[in-house]
Amino acid sequence: MILPGLALAAAVALPAPQPPQPAAPAHVVNTFHFEIAAPLVRVAPLFGPEGERAWAGRHWNPVFLYPQPAKDTESAVFAVQQGPHTSVWVNTRFDLAAGRMQYVSLIPGVLVSLIDVRLTSAEAAHTAVEVTYARTALDPGANEVVQSMGANDRTSGPDWQHAIETALALVTAGEGRSR
Repeated sequence: MILPGLALAAAVALPAPQPPQPAAPAHVVNTFHFEIAAPLVRVAPLFGPEGERAWAGRHWNPVFLYPQPAKDTESAVFAVQQGPHTSVWVNTRFDLAAGRMQYVSLIPGVLVSLIDVRLTSAEAAHTAVEVTYARTALDPGANEVVQSMGANDRTSGPDWQHAIETALALVTAGEGRSR
């Protein structure tokens, strides 16, 4: 004898189990802001790959492919060692007078990043800085890397501000505030 509930359950077709969907590549966008107590004309050159050497630390060592000799200019192409990876960078916008710089960075097989820098004169002797990072994993296996880099991007403003102020001699290396 078949129980009525079991007969009903047997008559209802259950969907076949679906294979798990692969994770989509991660994409994160983060922006940070800070202000530097120096005019735009003095701050802007520090956002080129060569100018950044003055404040970005030992890990920032761009090797220029174009132009030769190395020069901060739009369409510059350079490589930077990032841990076990080499990233290739293209300067897609470099307008010192307008305070606009933009870069595309690619770590093959891992991620691509768009870095957008906007500088504006806050006052005659102050520059407002806005930096936006948009990062996209090229493979879901790099999602954790992209998420981690995004988390670091969100908190980079104070470190950048201090390093730039130190490079401009607005603070000494051990100080945490502007002169």
